[in-house]
Order: sequence, then C-alpha cells, then structure tokens
Amino acid sequence: MGTALVYHEDMTAARLLWDDPECKIECPERLTTALERLQQQGLEQRCLRLAAREASEAELGLVHSPEYVALLRGTQALGTRELQALSKQYDAVYLHPVRALANPPPQSHIRRPCLFTAGTPVYCALLAAAAEYLPLCPAGRRGRAAAGGRGADGSCAQRARPGEASWTPQPEGYCQRILRVQQRSHSSQTRPAAAQVAQGIQYIFEDDPSVLYFSWHRYEHGHFWPHLRESDADAVGRGRGLGFTVNLPWNQVGMGNADYVAAFLHVLLPLAFEFNPELVLVSAGFDSAIGDPEGQMLATPECFAHLTQLLQVLAGGRVCAILEGGYHLESLSQSVCMTVRALLGDPALPLSGPMEPHGSALESLQRVRAAQAPHWVSLQQQGAAPVLSPGTPCPEGRPSPLPPGEPEFKAAVTQAADALSVLLEQLHLHPTPPVRVAAALTVPDAGRALPPGVLCEEGSLPREEAQAWARPREALAQDEALAALGKVLYLLDRILDGQVSSGMAATPAPAAAATLDVAVRYGLSHGAQRLLCVAVGQLDRPPALTDDGRSLWLNIGGKEASAPSMFHVSVPLPVTTGGFLSCALALVLPLAYSFQPDLVLVALGLAHGLRDPQAALLAALLRGPAGGRVLALVDEESTPQLATVLASVLNGEAPPSLGPFSMATPEDTQALMYLRPRLEPRWKMLQVAAPP
Repeated sequence: MGTALVYHEDMTAARLLWDDPECKIECPERLTTALERLQQQGLEQRCLRLAAREASEAELGLVHSPEYVALLRGTQALGTRELQALSKQYDAVYLHPVRALANPPPQSHIRRPCLFTAGTPVYCALLAAAAEYLPLCPAGRRGRAAAGGRGADGSCAQRARPGEASWTPQPEGYCQRILRVQQRSHSSQTRPAAAQVAQGIQYIFEDDPSVLYFSWHRYEHGHFWPHLRESDADAVGRGRGLGFTVNLPWNQVGMGNADYVAAFLHVLLPLAFEFNPELVLVSAGFDSAIGDPEGQMLATPECFAHLTQLLQVLAGGRVCAILEGGYHLESLSQSVCMTVRALLGDPALPLSGPMEPHGSALESLQRVRAAQAPHWVSLQQQGAAPVLSPGTPCPEGRPSPLPPGEPEFKAAVTQAADALSVLLEQLHLHPTPPVRVAAALTVPDAGRALPPGVLCEEGSLPREEAQAWARPREALAQDEALAALGKVLYLLDRILDGQVSSGMAATPAPAAAATLDVAVRYGLSHGAQRLLCVAVGQLDRPPALTDDGRSLWLNIGGKEASAPSMFHVSVPLPVTTGGFLSCALALVLPLAYSFQPDLVLVALGLAHGLRDPQAALLAALLRGPAGGRVLALVDEESTPQLATVLASVLNGEAPPSLGPFSMATPEDTQALMYLRPRLEPRWKMLQVAAPP
C-alpha cells in the first residue's frame, strides 16, 4: 500500500476579484506554500503523484440538487459584478469567473476549479476504498447555501463541497461504513465562510447509519458564529442515524495538543472501533493549528501527525485526507508536512508542551460522552459521567476573537513563531532515522518472513560487554540467552543513537524476564530520560525500575488491578475485544501520553494471552507517545505470524482488524474504574470530565 498526492494547478487559479474581508485570507498561497514545503522536505517525491480529474454531474448529484448544479452552470455567462450580486444572495458563496483561468474549459462545463476540487475527493475516496492509496488531496473552505430544497455547500472562490467524497464509495459498491472526521476549527465571527463546513456534511448524513460523522469546532456555548443549536454536543443525528453524528464543541479558544489527543482517545476512537469503518475520510483543516488567526487554537504541527497515526489503525489504514482550512501559511504548511509524513508511515515527532487537557475541554468531553453513551456500548462500559446542562459558562471564560492590532494577537503570533522554531529545530536535531524498523531474531532463517523494508539486524554487542550486563542474572548465563541479549542491546543502542526508529527482538523464554531487566537498565543508562515499559503476561517489575520519575511500569496481565505507586500499575488481561480496547484507549495511551516517554519497551511474556491483532494494535498505538522509539521483545517460540505483524505495524502499516466488537466484562470495567481515579491526580490525560 502506498501514499498518493493529488493536486492540480487550476486549484490555485481561483481568487476573489472583489474586495470582501470575509474571503481575504482564502488565497492560492495556502496551496502553493504547502506544496513547496512538501518538496523542500522531500515528501512530495516519496508520494505517488496522481492527476486530478473533474467530477461528473452524476457525482455532483449525489449531494447537490439539480437546481444548484444548474445555477452554477449558468454563472459561466455572468460578469464579475453579476457574480458578486449572485454571491450576496447566499451565505458565504464566492464565484470566480472562468475567463481568468489560464486554460479555460469548454463553455459546456461548470467552472473548472469547482469540478477539479469536487472530483479530486471523489477520486481519492475511491482509491482509498479500494486499498490502493492513502491520498492527501487539496480542497478548501466551505459555506452553506440553500438551493433546490437541499443544503448545498458553496465556498470561497469555488472549492470542493462537503459530502462529495463521503457519498462516492457506496454507489460504487466499495464501502458500507465510512468514518468522516472534521479535523478543523470554526473561524471567527467576521469570517462566516469557514464556519458551516461541518454542518453541510452533518445535514447530509444525520439520518444515515452508514456514515459516522465526527466534528470538533469552536462553539463558545453558542455565542460563536453561526450560533447553530445543532452544533452542540447533544445534536446526535436523527432517525436511523441517532448516535452517528458526534459534535465536540470547543467553548474556549486556546485548545492545545492535550485537548485534541484527549478528544481522540476518549470520544472518537472508542466509537470508531465499535463502528468498525471500512474507510476514513478526513477533512484536514489546519485552522486549529497554532498561530492561525481564525481558529485561535494551539495545536502544534506534530500533533496532526499523531492524530493521523491514530486514524491509521482503523479501516486497514484506508485514510483519505482532503486539505481544508488553515490560514497561517507556515503553520499550515508544516502541519500538512506532518500529516503526509504520518501517511507515509514515518514516526511522529514527540508532542511538545504539558499533556494536561484544559478544564473547558474536559467539560466538552464530558458532555459529548454523556450525549453519545445511550447509543454506544463502548462509552456505556466506561461509565460516562452525567451530562452537564447546555450552555453552562466555563469558569475559564470565553475570550472573543483577537483583533490583529491587540497585544493578545501579537502574543499569539509570537507563540506560534516560537513553536514553529522548536519544530524546525527538532527536525534538524532529530532527523528521521535511516532505518525505520530492525529485527533481531534468534531462529535461523526467521528473517525471511519479515515484511519488505524491515532490516534483519545481525549485529551484537561484544561478548564481554554483554556478559558484564548479564552477570547479575543467572538466566542469562547460557550461551543462547547471552547471544540473544547481545543482539537486544545492540538494537537498543541503535534506537537510542537515532540510527533505527523502532525494533523487535526475540529472546529465549526462560530468559525473558532477565532480558527485560537488563534492557531497562541499559536504556536508562544510555540516554533514555523517560522509559515506559508495557509488559504483557506474567512478568515481574524489574528491580531497576524505581519511583524516581524516569520510568513507568504497566503490567497487562496482573492478577488484579493495582497501583502500588504512580509509576507502578497493574491491570488484569481483558478477555473481550471491548475490554481490550477500553484498556488500550482509556488506560494505556492516556498514561503513555501523560508520561511523555522517549523510549517504550513492549514485552510479551510467555503465554501473554494477546491475539496477534491485539498485540499489533498495542504496538502501533505506542509508536506515537515516544516519537516512534519502540522496542518490542517477544518469545523466540512465538509464531512467525506474530513477528511479521509486529514488524509491519512498527514499519507504519495498519494492524489487522480485531474482529467483531464485544462488550467488556464487568470485571474488566471494574478494573479500569478502580485504577483511573487513583492515577488521574498525576496522569492528567486519564481525565474524561471536568473537576467538580
């Protein structure tokens, strides 16, 4: 499976020809700057370039009325003043004269930029649904205009319409279940063109159970334009579509990385796994990125890589991202690059800043979980908190949009510049390792089963050095165990010095616990500042791990749920799919993102109890918190299929499906309910509700 990039130069030809402050920032430089950055970082060259194509009238008719299509066709004969007059009849619809294009199409066509940007998401969705490509497709902002009795979405200078990609696969017979993610923030009250993007898609699919629609957006308790009641958390769809519309309203500006990751872990992903989509379509808006004058949020560019990686564990990795908002050109272009890196399988850079959600974000999470709980087993089994009354003022206040001349606006611009400077420094100091995944195996010829692109590591520490590290442990005295330890430590060295991103190593079963102990001590003494160890099965906590804050031990497979300290956590192995997902999304990942490790050890002990798809999903999810630096230790007697699937997900491939969703057992639910309130005071990403 590869990654495709779809783009056409006509998408940059559309430009508003009259003075209108509402559309001033919708400029071709949004696309050209993003493409330049992709080229400068060598990302465009790694993608398969596909030609854009025009949308057919049949495809447009899937979401637009014939009257609306005819209205647009009729604009070809209008001049600029007539186009301006027509635009004023609708809510944030802007039309570009066809004669301004370098190569105007035949007069029988609807305006070419519109057709290209409508046809491109359709084309990309079909390719992604067929498991051929994971494309990133440029599109644009949307507004909504009523035409022909149906919500028909226009846009600044003619860009793609909401729903065109969403509707395509089903008539073609590719997909029965589609997840549609609105990854963007609404813009300010003086800029209505961007604020209706979510509603266009929401209206189209609000009674359709084959499309799970998720949107976060700036709402401010309804005080923010367009003041739509149906943008609040309790708007959950209607009819057969009840529960398939998920609105997460942000009631305060300044939401950052922790807030967006928390939204995925505690709302989107539990529902998405239960829904089990066959295709993920992302409206990739970056007006939630730091420095954006519209969204006024604080998500840094690398955050979008993490969000993309979390989506790639769904639908067999079939993800189609269509560029939408984003009006701080440097923040936008770097966010696009981070997204494409993730689509290409590169590890995400570690998230910057403290990982603690804002109180206002927790209030929103609490309300949306309560509103959705009646419709989703995955939220019921997590004990969604009672719903808060709508419109409850947030104690942190509701800042109004920042005028460009105000000190707060200048401070936000400086903050964005600082964050982007840190990002560029990270890229310079920590370039992508030349080897993405390496495997150190002990069984002869086992490397033949490794997937393409995975290096079979033959190196080892010198025997004397391995013996020095092994000396305290009798289980490592045997030649076979000592040889395996030398390979493990050599591979760990290459991960810590940036030559390899992640790795997998096999160890003899009798020496598994001793090897893990040495690996922990070696990592902490060779550069790891914060080490997360996730041990699955009957593995004791290594003596080298203390409560000094440098290490966090999480055992999945303990006899009972316990937390002897904030850095020593044990939970029984879940027995159902729903129980495993709750453990991963509501405990493991929140702990990992709160701890912010720079190295993750995943140890699968003897008789660990995980099925191969579960082990693969766990490894795939843990790539994010440590910036891809993961070392998986497996029993050398494990099946070749396990080694293959672990190497694949560490290499950026999607994990196999977990199969049908099944509810967590009461025992699994009680274990989480016991642990989370005890751990929340230290690990804030576990929180799912505002403090009382």
